[in-house]
Amino acid sequence: MARFDRKLRSIVAKRERLAEEQLDQVLREAEQDQKSLCEALIAKNLLDERTLIGWIAEDMNIAPVDLDRVRPTEVALETLPQDSARYYGVFPVSRVGNVLTLALSNPLDVLKLDDVELVTKCDIRPVVSTDTAIKRAIDRYYNTNEDALSELFGNLDEPEMELTREVADESDLSEQTRSADEAPVVRLVNLLIFQAIRDGASDIHVEPFERYLRVRYRIDGLLHETTSPPKRLQNAIVSRIKIMAELDIAEKHKPQDGKFQLKVAGRPIDFRISTLPTLYGEKAVLRILDSSKLALSLDKLGFEEKALKDFRKAIHSPYGMILVTGPTGSGKSTTLYSAIREIMRPEDNIVTIEDPVEYQLEGINQVQVNPARGVTFAGALRSILRQDPDTILVGEIRDSETVDIAIKAALTGHLVLSTLHTNDAPSTVTRIVDMGVDSFLVASSVIVVSAQRLCRRLCDECKEGVEVPAERLLSLGFKEEEMAEAKIFRAVGCPRCNQIGYRGRFALLETVPVTNAIKQAIIAGKSSVDIKEIALGEGMISLRRCGVLNAMRGKTSLEEVHKVTMMDE
Repeated sequence: MARFDRKLRSIVAKRERLAEEQLDQVLREAEQDQKSLCEALIAKNLLDERTLIGWIAEDMNIAPVDLDRVRPTEVALETLPQDSARYYGVFPVSRVGNVLTLALSNPLDVLKLDDVELVTKCDIRPVVSTDTAIKRAIDRYYNTNEDALSELFGNLDEPEMELTREVADESDLSEQTRSADEAPVVRLVNLLIFQAIRDGASDIHVEPFERYLRVRYRIDGLLHETTSPPKRLQNAIVSRIKIMAELDIAEKHKPQDGKFQLKVAGRPIDFRISTLPTLYGEKAVLRILDSSKLALSLDKLGFEEKALKDFRKAIHSPYGMILVTGPTGSGKSTTLYSAIREIMRPEDNIVTIEDPVEYQLEGINQVQVNPARGVTFAGALRSILRQDPDTILVGEIRDSETVDIAIKAALTGHLVLSTLHTNDAPSTVTRIVDMGVDSFLVASSVIVVSAQRLCRRLCDECKEGVEVPAERLLSLGFKEEEMAEAKIFRAVGCPRCNQIGYRGRFALLETVPVTNAIKQAIIAGKSSVDIKEIALGEGMISLRRCGVLNAMRGKTSLEEVHKVTMMDE
């Protein structure tokens, strides 16, 4: 900048509008304040912007531009991301073909022009403006000022948006990133996060496409699109998220994972961040882990009485293996955390091995899987067994080595809780045998197997009764004697549930206690179908039956029951 300042001093001196001594004084003060001469002259009202732009353009034979009167094209703003525009102190005016017209205050900075060419992959046509005019244009046209944010999130209550990062001094997030006026993208990301928390979302998806940026929230298991920021804010938003998670903002071509914690209304909330390079930029997904919503009691999960009794009896056993199965996002971890909370005592040594550690439990020794450092499920489980544990929680059984160690731990006096991906409880037993474990070891170690699904709860404000044909009820598993008095409801939608018709979720759980009859079937190598028939004969309530019972209570709809239990047909 010093070279251009000297050039600008010469340009101004030739016009003889200011004395050279005065120019030298302003130049010295600008250098001390780390400002450009142009900014200093305008700040002191010695010259106005238009005059300076005109003189520079005439002397250097470069076209001038008045950014207060010229509106940039959308394609130009999309070509140069906001963070790059701020970093280089330039502003894109228009783009025709592969030629980008770029406003800048220092036409002599060839290195800057080369960098912008690399970022935009365009040929640059420079036009002259001033630093102050460029900063105003960036704030105005990149749509990150206060008015634009209010337009996007006008329904949010500003006083409730106090987000703080948990750091050593627990300082306010806004204090770490300056005010919203100075860092509007910070506020925009905070608003996106706050709206997700307010709506009860479990995940935030920031998804780039060719001509737009989509933001979706996963609420009660389904993704819902929300008001999305302009496409030109894409890189700034993703960069801000990566900064919060301490990821490498310069690396845009490799997936990255990280985490951070914020305090909202005084309660800490953890976030797991994952970025993925896609065709039109980086996609970011934020998993929201609100420990205040973690059920503290098994009674609050919504299990049927028999299933709860079977599960509770198992977790109070002194040793053995308890397995909770189901697809990703079916609430398995929540169930296991609730079980651990119920059985934990000061005299017990409880250790978990998880990937990742989603919720931090006070008084529990939790181990994070880290394959890069040699910490795997199997390896960590071996080490845990040398730590004199009473109860062990293995986040997920993924391979034969892990299940073999877990089975042996259950046989040697430890209570082991874990998860597995199977469709129902009876097929879990055969799955473990297929992983290479001897059937007699499975029969001797496993004390209960549970399968779980999450079912959406009807909104009590808007649900309405509906007549359902008898054939439909029979096909879903209703008994003849139940159909006459069955009152079924359907989802409608109202402002309270955001027109979805559902608010919140509850768990469906089927349990198979490993009784003597089940043990004999396992040792005999019976199929999962045979084991299921035995379990049903002993009173097992299937996932489908759990759903039907809740539909009869008006807790959920038949459509929801069919959707979450279709594999149980």
